[in-house]
Parts: sequence; C-alpha cells; structure tokens
Amino acid sequence: MQRFWSMLTRHLLVLALLACAPTAGAQIVDMDDGINKAGRLRMLSQRIAKAYLQVGKKVDETRSRMVLDASIAQFERHLVELKGFTPSPRMHGIYEDLERSWRAYKALLVGSEPSRENASRVLVLADDVLGLANQGVDELEKLAGTPRSRLVNLAGRQRMLSQRMAVQYQAVAWGLAPPSELDKARHEFVQALNELTHASSALPRIRAGLKLADRQWLYFETALDRYDGGSTSQGRSINVATTSEQTLEVMEQVTAHFERLPY
Repeated sequence: MQRFWSMLTRHLLVLALLACAPTAGAQIVDMDDGINKAGRLRMLSQRIAKAYLQVGKKVDETRSRMVLDASIAQFERHLVELKGFTPSPRMHGIYEDLERSWRAYKALLVGSEPSRENASRVLVLADDVLGLANQGVDELEKLAGTPRSRLVNLAGRQRMLSQRMAVQYQAVAWGLAPPSELDKARHEFVQALNELTHASSALPRIRAGLKLADRQWLYFETALDRYDGGSTSQGRSINVATTSEQTLEVMEQVTAHFERLPY
C-alpha cells in the first residue's frame, strides 16, 4: 500500500510538471514557434540525460525521477508536433532520423533502472539526439530568415547549455567524462549571454530578463565550480541540479520574449 501511494504521488507530481510546461498541448502556429519547440527538443535531450544520471547517483532522487518522466513525455509531444509541421523535404528527413534516434534513446531510458553501467550509453545517445535536434532548429532558422528567428534560436540554445553543463558535471563526478565538455559548454553559454545582451539593449523587458539570467548564472557557475576531480558530494550535486533548473526556467522566459519581437 505504501508503494502504491508513493507511485500515485509521483504520477500526480509528473502531471503537475506537464501542466506547467511551456506550450503544453499546443500546436505550432508559425516558424518562430517551431524554432522554439525544435530548440526545446535540443534542451530535453540533455535534461533527460541529466535526470537519468541524477537518479542513478541518487541526487535529489524523487524530483529527478519526476523531471525524467516529464521530460520524456514533453519530448514525445513536441516531436509529434514538429513532424506534422515540417515545411520542407529536408526537414521531414531530419525529423524521421530524429525519431529513429529517439526510439533507441528512449528504449534505454525506460528499459531498466538508471545505473552507472548504462550511463555512458545514455550520454552517447543523448548527443545523437542533440545533434539531429540541432539540425532541425538550424534548418528552421534558415527557412525563416529573420533576425528574430536567429535570436530565438540563440536564446533557446542557452536552455540546452544549462542542461548540458549539469549533465557533464554529473558525468565528471561519476567518472564517466573528462571536464573538457563542461568547460566548453560554460564558455559557449557566457559568450551567447553576452551576444544576447548586446542584441537586447533597447528592449526593457528582454534586458530585464537577461539581467536575471546573468544573476542566476552566477549561482549556477558557483555550483559548477565545486567539483573536486570526480568525488563531488551529494550536496554539491544537488546544488547543480537545482541551479540548472532555475537557469533553464529563466532562459525559457527570455526565449519567449525574443519570440514575440516585432522584427
């Protein structure tokens, strides 16, 4: 009976996460909405891997399981929408390939309990999905061909980087990866944040959002700095898990602001 109530509570919390998810259940309305959602697939490829490693390492396990379940469901929903939206034969091919890659990824995610033994494979499949999802976003940006579409893509990519930094941190802490990918993602995040700030100098709402992102980045960066060659404590890993989610939330809002630009 206790297990039943535990599973029911988890199920209800996942439903709550899905209900709060951006554009839950909505269809793609235009190219910039497509770029936003395609970019969200890019982010989810990494958020799923992050949550998988956190569950395997027992880092904030209950919440990490909820993030994993909700992210898988959101990925599948957006993938269906994007497959129905594809405005070119090349786009159609990209999303056919992405669907195949996603099936292999999902099979590993749901086939067994998260473990260190499977985590290396999860990281490889996450990057396969990321690469194809990124092709989809870039192709949509080219088809749209507006300054706004580029900014939506760039801001949306920050969401992915927030999750990639977290998954690479957990991978380093678990002895599964060197710190070079984490360092690379950190550099790219800071560089893009500076570019977005310059692009938004005359737009108060976006400028305020990016100031908040900059403040949040300080907390996240501090958490990322606190690893010691693969033996990080649970408390430090939880700080990374928490601050990565907070950074993601801020960048979701900033991306939405860029999507509503008039040019």
